[in-house]
Amino acid sequence: NLFQFIGFMYILVVMGIRYSRDNAESMPGTYEAVGNALKFIQLIQYLEVMHPIFGYTKGGALIPFLQVSGRNFVLFAMLEHEPRMMTKPVVFYLFVMWSLVEVVRYPYYLTQLFKFEIGLLTWLRYTIWIPLYPLGVLCEGIVILRNIPYFEETKRLSLEMPNKLNFAFHMPTFLYLYLTFLL
Repeated sequence: NLFQFIGFMYILVVMGIRYSRDNAESMPGTYEAVGNALKFIQLIQYLEVMHPIFGYTKGGALIPFLQVSGRNFVLFAMLEHEPRMMTKPVVFYLFVMWSLVEVVRYPYYLTQLFKFEIGLLTWLRYTIWIPLYPLGVLCEGIVILRNIPYFEETKRLSLEMPNKLNFAFHMPTFLYLYLTFLL
């Protein structure tokens, strides 16, 4: 929890310093500045899926798996595979939404481990997600929607017939379905 808090706080601080120095001109370089750190801590979040499986924490593994996998799909499939998307301002806003939620959630978890109650932190933990989650989902949807023409143009992550597997996969169609049903 402490490691994740430090990681997300690092991302917010770097983005904040860059924004205060360069204003909106800092947005296109967000992915370059903090993308590697975010990829690392997003992968580490899969520990939250494994902990309930191994009995280290209470709760289920399905909801954390879906949340972490959804973020990682956007981060690794949508952003990492399309360099033109990395420079869009929506990436800045997306990273801010994700990080703000986490810099409240992880300190809350830490205080709960030590059975220490901070009223403001508890209130923030159960309140801040109300505006930030929908805004984060909106940013994720924008990333996916703006990526569809890129994936149609490049055929990246698509598989056309004929091939050895005798199977076809059209990534833009999958993205439309993802937006419709899973997001």
